[in-house]
Amino acid sequence: MNGWLTSLVSGQKMNSKKVVIITASSRGIGAGCARELAAQGYIVSLMARSESVLSLAQEFGGIGVQGSMSNVEDLERLVQRTLNKFGRIDAVINSFGDPPRPDLLEISDEMWTENFKMLFLSVVRIARLVTEPMRQQGGGAIVNISACDSQEPDLATPFSGTLRAAMEGFTKLYAKRYRADHIRMNSIAPFFVADSLEELEGWNIPDDLMWGRPTTYTELAKTVAFLISDDAKFITGTTIKVDEARSAAI
Repeated sequence: MNGWLTSLVSGQKMNSKKVVIITASSRGIGAGCARELAAQGYIVSLMARSESVLSLAQEFGGIGVQGSMSNVEDLERLVQRTLNKFGRIDAVINSFGDPPRPDLLEISDEMWTENFKMLFLSVVRIARLVTEPMRQQGGGAIVNISACDSQEPDLATPFSGTLRAAMEGFTKLYAKRYRADHIRMNSIAPFFVADSLEELEGWNIPDDLMWGRPTTYTELAKTVAFLISDDAKFITGTTIKVDEARSAAI
């Protein structure tokens, strides 16, 4: 029997709580999702480059892995440790650090490749790793953190308008392929997310924010929590905009 399948069978006998993997979860959106989902009763399995993810996971009663979304071995280690420990994976939140914002033609081949691995290929890789365990247990949900300019390219954020657009295309294809297995994939595309304006120093913040402040990490996390819940079981293959109607797309 495959190692992950052995973990799945034995883990189902001893664990009835839902298990969620959250990447880039030492701070920001990822940490906000970890905090909210742990409060809702999920077991969290966290990964980030920062060592602080280990203590955060311990705080929530989950497990932490120090690693990078861009490294396939780190993703394999994250998934296998989760299955070994809990025997199941019910959801994955693919969160990311902010990519750099260089001028378009100053982006080197190496920068394109590095950010392609982080913002697109990581989503494909982790899908490969969790799909069969999810299929065997009867379903699951994956949410990719995108950005509101993913379908309306902005020169200030070149990686969102190219690589996150590709991510959302993959989201649709994956959803079509695995809907019969009850595995859903969606993307969520926020505008600015922060607990204070001070966190957004260096960004061009408009002075007409809907509530006079950005979306908080907890507020965005509640939308993520909805998307992985059974209340959203017919929602798949789409991108949910959380952007105060900033996007012109209908």
